[in-house]
Order: sequence, then C-alpha cells, then structure tokens
Amino acid sequence: MCSSRIHDWWSIRFYFRSSMDIQSASSVVLQTLTQATSQDTAVLKPAEEQLRQWETQPGFYSVLLNIFNNHNLDVNVRWLAVLYFKNGIDRYWRRVAPHALSEEEKTSLRAGLVTNFNEPVNQIATQIAVLIAKVARLDCPRQWPELIPILLESVKVQDSLQQHRALLTFYHVTKTLASKRLATDRRLFQDLAAGIYSFACSLWNHHTDTFLQQVYAGDQGSALSSLERTLLSLKVLRKLTVHGFIEPQQNMEVMGFLNSVFERLKQFLECCRPVQPGNVCREKLEKTIILFTKVLLDFLESHPYPFIPLIQRSLEFAVSYVFTEMGEGVVFERFIVQCMNLIKLIVKNDAYKPNKNIEDTKPESLEAHKIKMAFFTHPTLTEIGRRLVSHYFLLTEEELAMWEEDPESFAVEETGGDSWKYSLRPCTEVLFLDIFHNYSQTLTPVLLEMVQNLQGPTNVEEPVQLLMKDAVYNAVGLAAYELFDSVEFDVWFKNQLLAELQVSHNRYKLIRRRVIWLIGQWISVKFKSDLRPVLYEVILNLMQDPDLVDIFHISLYLTNPLFGVVVFANVWHRSNAKW
Repeated sequence: MCSSRIHDWWSIRFYFRSSMDIQSASSVVLQTLTQATSQDTAVLKPAEEQLRQWETQPGFYSVLLNIFNNHNLDVNVRWLAVLYFKNGIDRYWRRVAPHALSEEEKTSLRAGLVTNFNEPVNQIATQIAVLIAKVARLDCPRQWPELIPILLESVKVQDSLQQHRALLTFYHVTKTLASKRLATDRRLFQDLAAGIYSFACSLWNHHTDTFLQQVYAGDQGSALSSLERTLLSLKVLRKLTVHGFIEPQQNMEVMGFLNSVFERLKQFLECCRPVQPGNVCREKLEKTIILFTKVLLDFLESHPYPFIPLIQRSLEFAVSYVFTEMGEGVVFERFIVQCMNLIKLIVKNDAYKPNKNIEDTKPESLEAHKIKMAFFTHPTLTEIGRRLVSHYFLLTEEELAMWEEDPESFAVEETGGDSWKYSLRPCTEVLFLDIFHNYSQTLTPVLLEMVQNLQGPTNVEEPVQLLMKDAVYNAVGLAAYELFDSVEFDVWFKNQLLAELQVSHNRYKLIRRRVIWLIGQWISVKFKSDLRPVLYEVILNLMQDPDLVDIFHISLYLTNPLFGVVVFANVWHRSNAKW
C-alpha cells in the first residue's frame, strides 16, 4: 500500500514544527512528491491527500523550498514542489488567512527565495519568478525592503544564467507591483519607479546595444541570449513608464526613452532583413518589435496628454512603414496591425479633438488637433485611403480558400468582436472607418473615383480586377452612412449592381457575394421601396441557383435588414403579393 511508504503522520508533523530534523522531513516529502507525479492513481491519490494535509503544517514550505532549489532532483518533482509552494502563497501567506504561516517562517522563506538565481530549467525558473512576485505583491516593500536592491545587484553579475534569472524575476516583480490599484500601492510603485528608472534605462540600452553588435557580427548564439535580456529589460521599462509616473511628461528620462523607441524600432526592423523567417532569433526579434509598439500604445491609452509630443513621430513612423515602400521586406502582419492601431487611437482619441466651443477646449487638445491637421494633408489622406482599399482590403489566397471550404468560419473571422485589435483584415476595416469618418470630405472623392474606374462588368479572366472590385465595394459598404449624400444608391443598383448579380460565371460569385453584402449595408440607409420587388426576384434566383454554395454565401453575409428582406421575399414569392 502507498500509505505504508509514508512515515507516521505525527512524526512528520513533529519534524515540521520543531525543525529539528529538516533533512528527514525533506526525504519524506520528496518521496511523497515523487509518488504524486505517478501515472498510477492508486499511488497518486494517497500522495496528493498527504500533501494536502501537510499544507497547513509549519515548516512544510521550507521543505518545499529546499526540494525545488535542489537541481539534482527529478525535474517533475521539483516542478510539483514549486506549484505547491506557489499555491500555498495564495492560501496561507496573508496574516489573516486561516493556518497562516508564521512571520518567522516567512522571513526565512523570503531569504531562501533570493539566495541564488541559477535555476537551469526555464519552466521552473519562470515559476519561481512568479512565486517571488506573488510574495512581493503582499510584502514588498514593507516586509521585504531588501528584494529590489538584491534584484538590482543580481542583474549586474557577469554569469549569464544568473543575470537572466535575476532579470526574469525583476520583470515579474515589476509587473505584479504595477498591477496593484489601491492609491497607497500606486504611490509606492511610483516611488519605486522614480528610484530605479535610470538604472532600468541603462540596463535596457546596454543589452540592446550588445544585441545589435552581435547580430551584425553574425554571432547568432550570443545575439539570441542578448535579445532575451533586451526583451526582459524592455518589459520592465514598459511597466515603469506606463504605471510609474503621474506626470511622465515632466520626467526627461521617461520622454527620452519614449523618443528613443522610434530609433530602436527602426534598428530592430532592419535586423529583420538578414534574419530569415523561421529562425529562432527572428521569432524573438518580432516579439521585441511588437513590445516596442505596445510601449507606445499603452502610454497613449494611459497618458493621452503627455503623449502629445509623440503624436507627430508616431504618425510619421506608422504611416511610412505601413503605407509606403519603406516597410517592404521588413514589416510583418502583427507589426502592421499594431501600427494601424496606433494611428487609429490617435485619430479617434477624444482628448485630441476640440470642443464645439473652442473657448472651452483645453490648450493641450488644441495643440494635438493642430498636429493631426498638419500631418493629415490631402496627399497623405489620399495615399492612406487608396492603400487601405487597393492593398489591405484585397482578399488573400488563404481567405479565398477558407471562404470556399468553410464559409461560416470565414464569416465569423470577418466579423468577430475585438478581432480588430489583433487581426489584419478587421483592423484595416476599423481604421478605414475611423479615418473616413474624421476626414470624409477628403476621402469621399477618392473612393468615388475608385468606384467610377470599376464601372461595368469585370472580365472574369482578370482575377486581380475582380479582387479590386470586391475591395472597393467593401469600402463603399463600410462607409455607407458617410456616403449618404454622395452616392445615388438606387441609380447605382439599377444601372450596375443588378446586372452584376445576374452574371452567372463561377468566378464572378466573389462579386455576387459582395454585391449582396453591399446591398445589405445600404438597404437601411438609402434604398427606395419600389425597387424591392426587383431585389426579391434577384435574391430568390440566387437562392435557387444550384451553382456551388451561393445560398450559403447569401445567408451568411446578410446583415439583419437584408435578412428580413430575404424572408419577406419568400413570402412575397409564394403569395405573389405586390409591395
């Protein structure tokens, strides 16, 4: 029996409480943890029950600390010891918790957690960093004032492994402390940020410069190690910058760091040229680039007024890489999404818009508005509008294949919730809508010209033109409300769209689908009632068309108003009623 392998409960309890024989207690707990990693439930369940009973015993967590700090033991056992320790922090570390750990034992545990940073297993090192951060959330800085100084000294050591583990812990501690929201906790974090920000900047610059030197020298192995440290130190700076200052614009180091982000981004993007996709270093490089953009986005959302001095550079940077040739060969999808979100947040930000009564507008808002107006000139807006529609709105081969194979999933992919924050297609459409809404006078003629250039049926032998028409129609549908006074939709329906719905060629189903969707966008905006019988007939013909899956394409891409039309069309057809 498994229970016979476990020492008498009272003797183990004595070991924990008296600490007279910590080694004997460790051997018993080690044996039980080993059994708790078994795949045999007959061994596993009694071991888990025994560990559960020990959770509230004094000394148990000291034993766990000794076990997971012993690198000679089995990795699975050490991993389990870390998890039990971490769970114990949540349950028993607070003073008011039932069976709370004694202050004496907590002091000993805190000291033991930071005696060394040389964990060789990445997964265990991450868990140890997380549990140290959990303790820091409860005890730092009042009961654990030495933690931050120890971490700051540890990230300076020359040993590569110790430096990385200390930096990993430093990040998790900073992240956890930054997440606290009580006013007193926020003040404590602001005091911390003020004290260590200069050091954090120096640390980040050092690792960044080291990485750039190594990557250009072709030293991939060392570059990857330095890049990991660059990423961790940047994560620390992100938390300090966004959450560590009430008036960050008053701190020259904070604004200096934020301005340096643009130059560093350019350097890292250029590094993408020699480092091919699929390379391990490329993956970490892209993560770092995305983290740079997160610094800007987070700062903009948290501090819109202090961000005003950065508006010009942010727009110049994002537009040049996303809407000009500068980004060719270096940009990647997630980076494009982040840049578009940066443009969107600046364009849409209420803090950057003047009130109807100019006299009631904050000077900062007027300044931001002037910067935007100076940047978004007619040529710039024209280029952005054309590029969004003619490049980013075009369906890709993957999207077309998905539409053919699984129309329902494709529809969900197109219209899903907050997907604009992370996915390219919804992101481009949301950006188009926001820019069109704010600059409709400039962009309306641009879009109407694109529509005019596509008048008449498109040659089915020209797939690029079919994709372009789909993209332009998509733009007209998205901007339906903005185009109310500029588009005679009834005339367009009769003279152009109706004929396109009747083109039966298989390759034209892309346009048939888009036209049906386009009508759905406009039917509640501008569509005469006397045209509805014609629309009913067309819809019924399409629904009866045996050619592939048009019926599914119609039903999946209808907006609610047009869905009602489809239902009414069936009733109308059966009763031969007149509208």
